[in-house]
Formats: sequence, structure tokens, C-alpha cells
Amino acid sequence: MNFIKNNLANLLTLANLFAGCVGAIHLILGDYQTTAICLIFSSVFDFFDGFVARALKSNSNLGLQLDSLADMVSFGLIPGLTMYKALEPFGNEIFGLHLPFDVSYIGLLVTVFSCLRLAIFNLDEEQRYYFKGLNTPTNTVLLFGLYYAFQKTGNFGFLFENSLFLVLLTIITSWLLISPIKMMAMKFKSKKLQDNYPKVFLLGGGIAILALFQIVGIPMLVIYYIVVSLIFQKQLK
Repeated sequence: MNFIKNNLANLLTLANLFAGCVGAIHLILGDYQTTAICLIFSSVFDFFDGFVARALKSNSNLGLQLDSLADMVSFGLIPGLTMYKALEPFGNEIFGLHLPFDVSYIGLLVTVFSCLRLAIFNLDEEQRYYFKGLNTPTNTVLLFGLYYAFQKTGNFGFLFENSLFLVLLTIITSWLLISPIKMMAMKFKSKKLQDNYPKVFLLGGGIAILALFQIVGIPMLVIYYIVVSLIFQKQLK
């Protein structure tokens, strides 16, 4: 019984990793719907592994390392592969210039900076009620959400039909991952409304965006999250 109690959270973390591996394979194969489903499962497992660890008081250094390693695949490799796939049709050409390598490899910078962000997060004890920089799951929702919406609805064509815009998106999101900008975490310090105005503002606007735009609203929700975090920088502490 103690074995199950001590390792249930780790099992959920490994389930996150497994779902991420399956999602990455299907992304390479062009089966974006299955990748989306896998990312949903990974997100659920990623949330509940920490919840279960705290509830059962089974936090451990092993669990901490496993969590980052699993996130590296689900929320590090997948967004990098997403940008790789998005840039693949352009070959080695960008903005009329011919590079000595395929421009799609630039998309993997997201994976590199996701790894760096996860390592920094493990060493930073300040990030309890806010994040420094964009967290990897949210960045994955943004990048894969944009690409999935484009594939399903044709929206965001201005972005995915221009290699320069895609490279800029790669660079900007890679920087956001390790930036010093405070980003809101959905953890409540107290039950007082005045202490949670940013979160209430985010939830209200987020629900409206998803209701109005549905699939297209998913990446828009992340952009809204970043904007709200910037507006309420002083309140995030």
C-alpha cells in the first residue's frame, strides 16, 4: 500500500510522458487530431501528478526530476516539432534568401529553450504564485494551437504562409520561455476578491474568447493570458 501511495504521482508523470511520445509520433505523421488528444491527456496527467503528490505527501526529488523530463517531451519536443512541421514547406528559403540548411530546423530552437526553461524552473524557488517567463505547457498550447487551427480551419494563414513570420514566432516564443516577465499562475493566495482580480479578469475573458472563437480561440487565449499578465505585472508576487 505504501508503494502505491509513494509512486502514484510518478505513475501519472510517466503517463504524461507516454502520451507526449505518442503525440510526437502522430505529429510527425501529420495526424494532428491525435496529437491534440495526447496533449490534453498530458496536460491532465501533468496537473494531477502534482496534486496527488501534495495530497498524499509523496513529494520527492525523483518525482521532481521525472516531471521535468516528461514535460520536456510533451511540452518541449512537441512545440519544437510543430514549428519544424510549419517551416518544412519552405525548404531552405526565407525572405528570398537561400540558406545552407533547411529553415525548418530553426523551429527546434523552441525545444532547446524549453529545456533551458525547465532547468531554470527547477532551481528557482520564487515561482510559487507566478511564473518567470511563459511556462512550457502554455507555450505548447500557443504554438500547436495556432498550427492546429490553421490545419483545421485555414485561419492564421498569414502566419503559416510566411517563413519570416514563423521564424520570428519561433524566436519570440523561445525568448518568452526564459524571459524575466512575470506570468500569472492559477494559484490563489487567499479568498479575498481584491487579491485575485487578475485571475478573475483572465477567467472571464478566457471563457468569452473560447465561447466566441472555439478552436481558433485556443491560441488567442494564450495571447490574452500574456497581455493580462503584462497589465497586472505589479500585482504578481
